[in-house]
Amino acid sequence: MQQQSLRTLMVGEIRDLYDAERQLVKALPKLAKGASSPELRQLIVMHLNETEGQVKRLERAFALLDEQPRGRRCTGIAGIIEESAQLLEDGMDGSVLDAGIIAGAQRAEHYEIGAYGTVVAWAKQLGEDQLASLLHETLEEEKGADQKLTALAEQRVNTEAASPEPDEPRLNGEARRRNGAFSRASSGNGHTSRRRQTRN
Repeated sequence: MQQQSLRTLMVGEIRDLYDAERQLVKALPKLAKGASSPELRQLIVMHLNETEGQVKRLERAFALLDEQPRGRRCTGIAGIIEESAQLLEDGMDGSVLDAGIIAGAQRAEHYEIGAYGTVVAWAKQLGEDQLASLLHETLEEEKGADQKLTALAEQRVNTEAASPEPDEPRLNGEARRRNGAFSRASSGNGHTSRRRQTRN
């Protein structure tokens, strides 16, 4: 009875993951389109291809369990996707938007790493070694995607996002002094001109 209950819990978690991956298949192209960094765009497209393979892998997992490939609404991933969609609508652009996209993508990766790690552990506990091995492949893909996103953020995107936006050209100290002297001289000439006009 205890094992049957754990099996039921595991199947429910796999249904959750099945829905999550299908949601991501729809959402990732929008994130790729919004990214300004070619490297980030490439990473997202690469992971989209992986995600499509992960959906098929989950369908194989259902077959191993003699279960119908049916998803269960994954509200966790739905919330992460909604936040990412809002980010695209907030008017950010350039490296700041890229940093936000990476943050959202990593939230999704961390969610999935936790879920797949749990399912793999349960499968091993239940003696479902083939299932555990199958889903461990996906777990490693998720970890790899997270590491690539971290590397891109730390090596480039975060630094660029933290840099100040290009502003009006700033005058150096000497130029400011000359400009100030010019302003005072102009003001003085104006007063002199008015005094001369008064005398006339």
